[in-house]
Amino acid sequence: MDRKNFFAHETAAIDEGCEIGANTKIWHFSHLMRGCKIGENCNIGQNVVVSPDVILGNGVKVQNNVSIYTGVTCEDDVFLGPSCVFTNVINPRSFISRRDGFRPTKVCRGASIGANATIICGCTIGEYAMIGAGAVVTKDVPPFALVVGNPARRTGWVNKEGEKVEKPS
Repeated sequence: MDRKNFFAHETAAIDEGCEIGANTKIWHFSHLMRGCKIGENCNIGQNVVVSPDVILGNGVKVQNNVSIYTGVTCEDDVFLGPSCVFTNVINPRSFISRRDGFRPTKVCRGASIGANATIICGCTIGEYAMIGAGAVVTKDVPPFALVVGNPARRTGWVNKEGEKVEKPS
């Protein structure tokens, strides 16, 4: 791993086998686990966990205290707000190994996930969708949709800039 192309704070833990793109910044106490792929120009905030085989595209911004578990893929220019979390097993039990049952989750290009939102595994969040703070996403979110609440429901539409609009463009 060529550490000359990206910045990692001295307290960041980066396991062998990670791919990290140029100009990416990894901040205090974050842990990138084996096999994860981080694109160029990303920002990984403090106390972030990126589990094995997670894929983050170019320009992804991950705020502090975010957990991104195996099975998650974020396309380019995704924003993950503070303390949002992803799941990867629909019915976890500590005494049953369900590693073969991880459900994939996809966050499409330009989507934003608000602070403290929870994304239940198996969902796809469409391009440029906006997930409100504290929302619990239990099903797919269409492109450009604005969703809020628990469970998250569509309350409107946004454009690429994240501004409310009457209809998606």
